[in-house]
Amino acid sequence: MVDEVKLYGSTGDSPYVCRVDIALNLKGVKYDVIKEDLKNKSDDLLKYNPIHKEVPVFVHNGKPICDSLVIVEYIDQVWEGYPILPVDPYDKAVARFWAKFIDGTCIPATFKVFGNVGDEQVLAEAYEKLQILENELKVKGTKYFGGDNINIVDIAADYIAYWLGMIEDTTEIKIVTKDKFPKITEWAENFINCQVVKEVLPPKFEVPKEELLAYFKQRFGKA
Repeated sequence: MVDEVKLYGSTGDSPYVCRVDIALNLKGVKYDVIKEDLKNKSDDLLKYNPIHKEVPVFVHNGKPICDSLVIVEYIDQVWEGYPILPVDPYDKAVARFWAKFIDGTCIPATFKVFGNVGDEQVLAEAYEKLQILENELKVKGTKYFGGDNINIVDIAADYIAYWLGMIEDTTEIKIVTKDKFPKITEWAENFINCQVVKEVLPPKFEVPKEELLAYFKQRFGKA
């Protein structure tokens, strides 16, 4: 039986959808991409993800899976080849911890900076979370969070490596600098230049500064 693999993604640029793209590329899995207009969501998307109604949605032989990191783990378990998570149970648990920390703590902290421009406390909190990642890379002393090769932690941080820089360029609000976060900067360059990642990264987007800041203020600004 030939696997039927579909990935529902957005018509825009999404680091969350890209996580799944990277995982599938690492495994060499062939799949169909269904582009979703999130302002006019398809019946399939609403059927497959009725709770959050968002992308990515991964459909394997008719069975849907939601949440990018859950999908990445599923892909790693189903297809052999490149190990996205460590095999050792302890190392696997540690990797899951860091992926969750990045996804649930670091990324939201940077989002809030753009929604609260000029708020020193919000900026300090973002710096604090990023410094934890900086220290982890310094302690590991490796090319990637995964060592010599990328793993789920690197994939979870794809937003920091690629999208954050584009948002900084557009808004002219710089959070990650080489002077303040040299290890993160070095890691990001290594990550986006990794061939398997480079193949699936979308083109750099262009969004008017005012529109982008308004979006972050609406979603992450203080009430």
